[in-house]
Amino acid sequence: MQLTLVRHGEAAPAIMGNDNKRPLTARGHNQAKETADFLKDVIKPEVFVVSPLLRAQETLAHLKAYFKDVPVVICNTIKPEDDAKVAVEWLSQLPYESIAVVCHMNVVAHISSILTSESFHPYQLAEARIYDQLVIADGLSTLNKAFIPSS
Repeated sequence: MQLTLVRHGEAAPAIMGNDNKRPLTARGHNQAKETADFLKDVIKPEVFVVSPLLRAQETLAHLKAYFKDVPVVICNTIKPEDDAKVAVEWLSQLPYESIAVVCHMNVVAHISSILTSESFHPYQLAEARIYDQLVIADGLSTLNKAFIPSS
């Protein structure tokens, strides 16, 4: 089973305190495109799981350019303030062998640390990490590949 975790690209500051509608900056779009260009030949996702926040949705759009027929599930348990343990439990219930998740640094880094039983390692903007495991569960994943965009 393969799990790909992607952090969104650089986003604009919150407008009037609204974190949910922060769009990607031009740099963020470049980062997301660079990550998508890398992943297009490396993964074969059966489903995309994405945060409902705009910056994650816009990052996913760059991946969807290469994976037009892959369905998208919007997940309300992978927002910046959410508990990664709940996200891992939710992801473990999905009936897919290859899942790609696009969300936020705090969540993806905590999911990674749960899955590998390693210490917290922050994600760079639009960074992707690809994990292999038999099932999605605490301590059972191995990092296979990682990519950090240069922009």
